[in-house]
Amino acid sequence: MIKQFIVSPFTGRGASLMHEPATLVFRKETFPYIHQYYECDVTHERFTTEEIDEANLAQVYNQYRAKYGIPFPEEIKRIRQHYGLSATKMSEILGFGENQYRLYENGDMPSEANGKVLMSIMNPEIFRVFVVNARGQFSEEEFQKIMSKVSVRVHSDFDIFATHYLFSTTRRSISNGYANQSISKLKNVLLYFIEKSHGIFFTKMNKLLFYTDFLTYKTLGRGMTGLCYRAIDFGPVPEHWDRIYSFFDEIQQEIVHFSSGKEGTRLTSTLSPDMSEFSEQERNLLDTVYHHFRAMSSTQISETSHKEEAWKKNVGTAGLIDYHLAFGLKAI
Repeated sequence: MIKQFIVSPFTGRGASLMHEPATLVFRKETFPYIHQYYECDVTHERFTTEEIDEANLAQVYNQYRAKYGIPFPEEIKRIRQHYGLSATKMSEILGFGENQYRLYENGDMPSEANGKVLMSIMNPEIFRVFVVNARGQFSEEEFQKIMSKVSVRVHSDFDIFATHYLFSTTRRSISNGYANQSISKLKNVLLYFIEKSHGIFFTKMNKLLFYTDFLTYKTLGRGMTGLCYRAIDFGPVPEHWDRIYSFFDEIQQEIVHFSSGKEGTRLTSTLSPDMSEFSEQERNLLDTVYHHFRAMSSTQISETSHKEEAWKKNVGTAGLIDYHLAFGLKAI
């Protein structure tokens, strides 16, 4: 079990962060998850915080969304933004309650039926039908204005190729921490560690990405980058780490020769990260990972990662590392 210092409300002394397998019934269906809680070091009484409760529930909600094809909040917001409409207008067109679309964007769980509606309107032709059917709810001028915004939702062949090239799959699951797979966000995570470290070698970047994603899943109930990980001899690495570092034009690879005769590849860039890509919680998590491992060499962080159950249970296999193993992190 993981120990993390926090003040106990029962004694004012220390408490430890613990975890255990558990189940939760949501909408008459039982889902397994890893329950986190604090335990008073003196009385051994349990307690949680609002943040811990949210992370616990997120594990269950993520499973439900993935199982029933319900979009995640940022996807629901992205649909609306694409069509250039307000949340109120989207609710009117889809026949939801007045504020329902906004609530879905803010994290409320849609019913299975409404979830399927939200997924279907990613197709512009289907959304156009909803708009036409709601024509009587708007003036002719307003209707024409809305129709003019319902442009065809097109993903270029390059966008589709790039997403699959870097992430392998766009399906959100426990193998990628149910994270939104954003190429832009991934790039800015890389740029963050490159700038902070004034250049960083492949091996260390692989481990920083692993610890960032798994610590984020443990803390928030979802990963940060959307990457999947495998366990190789040198520790956990992103599934396509070599593709990732070669993909972005803004990131250069520099061969460094050592006096020992060995050489390594260092990632460098003159571009600073766009920190607006991250929430305040995510920025804090990036800072935590950087400061915790900044003094470690590539060899040291690799050896540290070998102590993680996520690596021990998967090394020598072809499988992806399950993000549930984030709750057993030892180094951070």
